[in-house]
Amino acid sequence: MGFQIGVLGATGFIATPYRQEIREAATDARIVAHCARRRDQLERAAREDGAEFVTDDWRQVVDHPDIDLVLVATPDALHYEAAMRCAEQGKHVFCEKPVGMNTREAREIWQAFRDAELGHFVPYWTRYIEVFARARQMVESGELGEIRGVVWRWHNPRPSAIPFTWRDNADLSAAGSIGDVGSHAYDIVRWITGAEASRVLAHAGVISGPKPDIGEPNLSEALEWGQKHTASDSADQRTGTAFDYGGILVEFRGGAIGAMLASHAPFLRKGLAPDLELHGTKASLAVYRIESTIALAGPGDDPPVREIVPDPGVGNRFARFVFPAVRERAAGAPCKHPGLDDGWHVQRFVDAAATSARRGAWVELEEMDDSNR
Repeated sequence: MGFQIGVLGATGFIATPYRQEIREAATDARIVAHCARRRDQLERAAREDGAEFVTDDWRQVVDHPDIDLVLVATPDALHYEAAMRCAEQGKHVFCEKPVGMNTREAREIWQAFRDAELGHFVPYWTRYIEVFARARQMVESGELGEIRGVVWRWHNPRPSAIPFTWRDNADLSAAGSIGDVGSHAYDIVRWITGAEASRVLAHAGVISGPKPDIGEPNLSEALEWGQKHTASDSADQRTGTAFDYGGILVEFRGGAIGAMLASHAPFLRKGLAPDLELHGTKASLAVYRIESTIALAGPGDDPPVREIVPDPGVGNRFARFVFPAVRERAAGAPCKHPGLDDGWHVQRFVDAAATSARRGAWVELEEMDDSNR
């Protein structure tokens, strides 16, 4: 029998493509209910998906007797209460990252689902990009030797005139760009190398100018507005409070060191340098995500040897990854896909980096396990 699904944040930038994939996996799932704050968009989404029930009260979705899997695709600050209620009600969960606003929330969510023996999935989609999977193969084969250095650049520039959204609000966003793209970056480093960070030193802030304040657009609407207008087209301006840039020095257990950059600032552009560099005792590699290329350099390799990694695309992510992962975890079977345990590990890193940026000092990840109790 397929999953009966409820979607929280159903009309947002993140949930909209998810809903399409679920519709296309109709033999494995059916959308039963939607929750969102804007009634016009909510009713349109319900018509698209054939959802029988719509509401602006997320509790009514989680408590719905026909639903067994809930997608939590709301702003970061709204994850914890919804996810914990899912565990109480015996509902499996797909929870967007970052899982919570801090380590305590992420840990409690993970523990609740582990103890209830429920299925779960956290969408660290970068794991499913072929060029990163190939890098993992090379590391696991020992081709690089022992990893000693990591460099990551994740620039996701937004239009200079993009309006203010909840992602710019530190009350709703868990660490801004560090929590958004930085969480993907740290997860993929963990996944490829098996290394865990021990401490971090971060500089972060808001380096974009004030943004047009046009109400409460979702990200899709904000991106569209920003592409068609200039900031001066709005008389009202609002400065973001959530980090839109973070530079993080990292020490890993075992002695490796790293430097990671995460940004949504409009003038920090992607594609000018490798996304990821891994430097080992035998060789180094660089991953160029846009070109789907890996450059490998051992002693005396000048220029590096380049390998183009064919990437056919991931297809339907829910049919291929999400639904199998939820079933495996619900059955207590081993699962290779990212879940709430990974979400907790990543949250410790995000939390430590944000804390370090505020303090201007090194922060141990273990400190996050105690500071949020």
